[in-house]
Amino acid sequence: MPPSKTLSPSSGHQPPVPSGNLSIYASSESSSSSICAMTAPLRPSSSVSRHSNSYSMSRSITSSSHPSRQRLQNSTASGRKSLWGSDSHVVICAIAEARGVSPSVGLSFINITTNEAVLSQICDTQFYVRTIHKLQMYEPSTILMVNTALPPNPKSNLLSIIEAELPAATIEPLDRKYWSEHIGLEFIQSLAFRDDLEAIKVAIGGNFYATCSFAAAVKYVELSCRVSIAAHSLRIQYQPSENTMMVDLSTIHCLELIQNLHEPRSKDCLFGLLNQCLTPMGSRMLRSNIIQPSSQVESVLIPRYEALEELTMKEDMFFEIRKALKEFTDVEKLLTRLVIVPQQSSMSATEFAIDLVLRVKAFVIAIPQLREALATARTDLLKRIYSLCGVGVTQVVMNIITDTINDDVIAMKAPIDVRNQRTYAVKSGVHSLLDIARQTYKEATEDVYRHIDEINKAEEHELAVEVKFDNRRKFWLRLEQDEFEDRQLPDVFINKIVRNRWIECQTLILVQLNNRITDSYNEAVMLSEEIIQQVLDNIREHVPELFRVCEGIALLDMVASFAQSATTRDYTRPELSETLALKNARNPICERLNPERFVPNDAYADELHRFQIISGCNMSGKSTYIKMVALLQVMAQIGSFVPAQYAAFPIFQQLFVRLSTDDNIGANMSTFSLEMREMAFILRNINKNSLTIIDELGRGTSSRDGLAIALAISEALIQSGSIVWFATHFQGLSRILGSRPGVLNLHLETDVSDLSEDQPQITMFYKIKSGSVQEKNYGISLAEAMGFPDSFIETAREVSQTLADSMERRKDVSDSRRLIRQRKAILNLHSMLNQLIESEMDDATMGSYLRHLQDEFVLQMDSTIHEGGRKGTD
Repeated sequence: MPPSKTLSPSSGHQPPVPSGNLSIYASSESSSSSICAMTAPLRPSSSVSRHSNSYSMSRSITSSSHPSRQRLQNSTASGRKSLWGSDSHVVICAIAEARGVSPSVGLSFINITTNEAVLSQICDTQFYVRTIHKLQMYEPSTILMVNTALPPNPKSNLLSIIEAELPAATIEPLDRKYWSEHIGLEFIQSLAFRDDLEAIKVAIGGNFYATCSFAAAVKYVELSCRVSIAAHSLRIQYQPSENTMMVDLSTIHCLELIQNLHEPRSKDCLFGLLNQCLTPMGSRMLRSNIIQPSSQVESVLIPRYEALEELTMKEDMFFEIRKALKEFTDVEKLLTRLVIVPQQSSMSATEFAIDLVLRVKAFVIAIPQLREALATARTDLLKRIYSLCGVGVTQVVMNIITDTINDDVIAMKAPIDVRNQRTYAVKSGVHSLLDIARQTYKEATEDVYRHIDEINKAEEHELAVEVKFDNRRKFWLRLEQDEFEDRQLPDVFINKIVRNRWIECQTLILVQLNNRITDSYNEAVMLSEEIIQQVLDNIREHVPELFRVCEGIALLDMVASFAQSATTRDYTRPELSETLALKNARNPICERLNPERFVPNDAYADELHRFQIISGCNMSGKSTYIKMVALLQVMAQIGSFVPAQYAAFPIFQQLFVRLSTDDNIGANMSTFSLEMREMAFILRNINKNSLTIIDELGRGTSSRDGLAIALAISEALIQSGSIVWFATHFQGLSRILGSRPGVLNLHLETDVSDLSEDQPQITMFYKIKSGSVQEKNYGISLAEAMGFPDSFIETAREVSQTLADSMERRKDVSDSRRLIRQRKAILNLHSMLNQLIESEMDDATMGSYLRHLQDEFVLQMDSTIHEGGRKGTD
């Protein structure tokens, strides 16, 4: 085995790095799988990792501008919502921040498990909102920061915010000498796919902090994780923050984008609804896109819409593609393991290498069938995937394999088949000693089956012995226990184990044969090592092309999954415009639960109708309606069709959703505290490119304070220019804001009627209508319909009527006082005019005085009228 490569900036050696794949289908890719066996958790004592601190701070309500997310931590089965979709990934993140006033932050994520890197440089706010969002999306296992930003030095502002927002994060210091732009560029040069180098250099140009953070992350992976990456095999992607829509964790939770709120393992969420993918790569890409929807229209969304439309129109091609996709396993995981070079030779490493070759062979064999299925494609995206699956790279890799590996050897799953395939992987005649070892293996295996036949044919035993195999015991025997109810098990059988109705055992001869077979197998595998490593080295030269094929397959799988949903659920292609317009739209999650009963609705929003107040009775469907708008926006910005008769969407850069929540005992925060914290986060970051959904704001405090706060927040949201849907029970909000420019009052239609038994019947039509809700006391009517005792209902109605009468009396008193003041002003005017009749003023003085008297009277009358108008509104 060739020695592993080490990357040393001091020696000028250029390490292998991922390539920034900037193709149209790589806008928000992700990957997946288990930790590679080559990753060693032990860390040497070095200046890179002198100590590791896992910071954990309790949150205070005012400690940060970010809303509390602790309620999310117990809502998932795995506890994670990473873009890479699994808590088994080893993700290293290095963060470099600017020293000046401008909060520029460079981020570099290296996923050791999937062998990819994501670089980003963010111009952030003083609260580092986008930086924290990025960290929450990728959920790194370890966060690296320059050692001068951590104790005993004064903490940086960024570190304090990371501690508050990610209390479970492991933060480690790294010596400043490793944060070098020059070394980062060297790593990119040596690790990135060759074909992507120029594109990455252009993308990374001028992004000093992203390059420095990449240098630190790669060096940490080498020294602390003990991982060597093959040259030109790391997938590097530069990801500008402006190319995706920011969706914070609270929005992901509230909209049920990844998991159902009530049953985490349920598929009743947007990811579960759309995930008809047939490959793990496609599922990961779908998850990544849902969490981070694209805002690139021409390069991402339009090509996906066109490809999806073609798949829905060409049924034969669609089914052939789906059939071909079933042949692919987790190729991303496979290729990642391929490029990580083991640092020491061992029996297990060689077995693993043989398995890799056979799996790569299975992958390459499956590609032509997929290419054939795409032969009639006409849209740009499908034709690009078709070209990626060309015979060029696949034939080269296949030739490398077939030159050395037996044609009939393929990847298997059964333990005995796996061992046989490893033994006979290399062709005969390549290595003479290997052929001898395999002959010994073959003879010993035949002896095992002869020995079993002898046992079964022996007259003194009269047995029907079955031979089995597993990796621990090798060959062993199984007999039915019923055969020995009236006799003892013969002494020839040893190592007996009783499992249910079976007796598992061996014989001394079988143990000896197992030892002979194991020795010959080990010898065959070790003699194959050098040959297999040469095959792997040759394949590694084509890993960039194989990764591109893998990414194309993942994207095709995701688009085909969209096509499956679109055809079975009657989805339509959305238009991209400056206006949000929906006709007969359905909430996709609710429609899945109640496909026959769900009532479609319309929605429309533009500059003149950007703030929409949704009122209505309890259970009338307000939350379902406003969540529908947000879910369909996400679907449109990942390239999917949407459940509507007609749909048009603008492109939003941010999505904020604030739905009603319960108390968070763990964070020592009430419902109202959580509301205010999340709304503070939204108000600090909202702009005209945001879509905002607010549900029942202010319900956690007194009615007067709740209305006042809801009104103040509504004013700020209107001024932001954002598109807002605001569901509320505060009818005063509709009256006060109804005349404001850009505000539209809507309600969910409900009918309340009385029956002969004096029990009201409430009929929910679940249909959106213009204007604010007209029903009065609908809460009491709903309580009565639910069977509350009559005495409670009567008391509630009396109290409600008393409060209403009190308000009317106050209004009447106010009107009376206003009339009295007006009459006084008129009487005073009459008195002053009578006095002027008797005065001896000259004409000029008289005219001046009359004008002054007129102005004073007008001011008095205006003040009483305006005061009456304000109180009437109140």
